[in-house]
This record gives sequence, structure tokens and C-alpha cells, in this order.
Amino acid sequence: MSEPNPDALRRNEAGRRLAREDRHEDAARAYRSAIEADPGWSVPWYNLGLLHKYRGEWAASLDCNRRAAELRPDDGDAWWNYGIAATALGRWDDARAAWRGCGIEVPDGDGPPDMRLGPVPIRLAPDGAAEVVWCDRIDPARAAIRNVPLPSSGRRWGDVVLHDGAINGYRRVGDREVGVFDELDLLESSEFRTYEVVLRDVAEADLVRLSGLAEELGASAENWSRSIRYLCRQCSEGRPHGEHDRDLTGERPDLGIGLAARDDGHLARVLAEWAGLVGGHKVEGWKAVRVAERGHRQ
Repeated sequence: MSEPNPDALRRNEAGRRLAREDRHEDAARAYRSAIEADPGWSVPWYNLGLLHKYRGEWAASLDCNRRAAELRPDDGDAWWNYGIAATALGRWDDARAAWRGCGIEVPDGDGPPDMRLGPVPIRLAPDGAAEVVWCDRIDPARAAIRNVPLPSSGRRWGDVVLHDGAINGYRRVGDREVGVFDELDLLESSEFRTYEVVLRDVAEADLVRLSGLAEELGASAENWSRSIRYLCRQCSEGRPHGEHDRDLTGERPDLGIGLAARDDGHLARVLAEWAGLVGGHKVEGWKAVRVAERGHRQ
């Protein structure tokens, strides 16, 4: 690969500096100027595609990353960002080509690939009320939320989100460490609503039965008062450890049970069947909670 000309190098570096300063329009102009100075150099194409990715400008990101990958076929990051943009746009032929460019085996087909890659932690609302939830990873860039997120996250149980490919922190599954990916966009909105349920005099075993019954009835229940672990940013985006999060961890009695159900009737059925199982009426009340909606970025 030949060296880029000095003018292109200078303009590309100016773009990187402007991007770090969050001067995105100026950075984009600098990258385009570097491309004009040396159209065959892949780096400013990649950097411009990266800028478009983090702004949710998917068509432009796809074009730039595809060009970067064409110019440098061994650039796995360009292929990956090409795959993310293609997934955001529902361009499944392009997505398959991109994942194969990364060396990933992808099933043939015309629609979205269903690869069932296992559980993965995703950070919702990474630039706002960030919350890490567990999801089912559908393919390299899509995941379905399987926790009941707090309303402040702007997401619901069952939402399918687009996520980045860069690891930003770690969580553990048993003795295995798993990388956390940041959410980039909402791809499919869930039909489920989020409810907060207040219970009284409930044993831990009863809560386990509520969770199991909710799953049987096509819903999901989670004890927000105990399942939420508050971490400092250093731990959340790194490896959590007790020294930093000990003052942020613990029960939150002001939070109830988060329950995802299709509608009020679905919720009432879950709670009624559970109350019958555990013997006695232990539901003090419930309310549908307003999720701070964050829709598609483009």
C-alpha cells in the first residue's frame, strides 16, 4: 500500500482533531478535503464513515465505509461499520457481504440473518441515562432486549436495537467475561408496555415464581429494587469491582417490580394468576410508566 500524500495526511489529522472537539461539520469538511487530496487512501473515507455512524447518518456511513473497505480489503473495522450501516438501513445483502468481509460465516438468504449469537450486555442510552441490560444477540449488530429496562433508558422489553462493534466495558456470565456494546439506534419497537408493580410481604421465592409465571404467559418481570446495580462510569465502561461501586450498590426500596406486558389486561392476568399461586392478595398497586421515548435517529 502506497503512502498517502502529505497534504492528505495533514487534512485528515485536522479532521481527527476537530472530531475530538465535537466540531463535526468542520471535521467532515476536513475529511472530504483529505479524500480530494488522495482519493485512493482509505483512512479519511473510514474516518468520515465513523463520523456519520455516530451521528446516525446511515446511508452516508454505508457509502464511506464500503469505499474504505474496497480500498483496503483487510480493514476489518471498515467492513464492520459497513455492516452496521447496512443493518440500520435493512440492506441485508450488503450486511451479509460486510460480515463475510470480516471473516464471519453468515447464513444465505434474502432477509435479515438470524444467527442467534447468545446473550450480550448492551448499554442503552450511552450518552444519557445509561443502563446496561442483557439482550439476545441476533446477528453481529442487532440484539433484542431481555431485561425490563428502567423507563429513563427510553427502551422497552423486546425492543430490537442496533449496537456498536467496539467493546466498551465488561460484565461476567458465571466465570466468563463478556464485552459490553453501546446501543446506536432503535431498529424495531416492542409491542410491550412497561409497568411498575408494588407488592407487599413478598418472599424471595414468590418473586421467583412471578418471574417464571410472567415468562410462561408471554410477559417479563424483574425486581428492580434488587437487580439494579449502580456503577461509577469507570467501572461501567471497564471491569466492575467493589472498590468503586460499593457505595452505589444495594437495594432501592423506592423501585418496585418492573413488568413488561402487552396491555393492562395482560398485566392483570399475570398478577391474578400469581396471586392465586402464592396464596393471598399481595399486589398493592401498579401503574403504566411513561418511557422516555427515543426513536430512530434518522
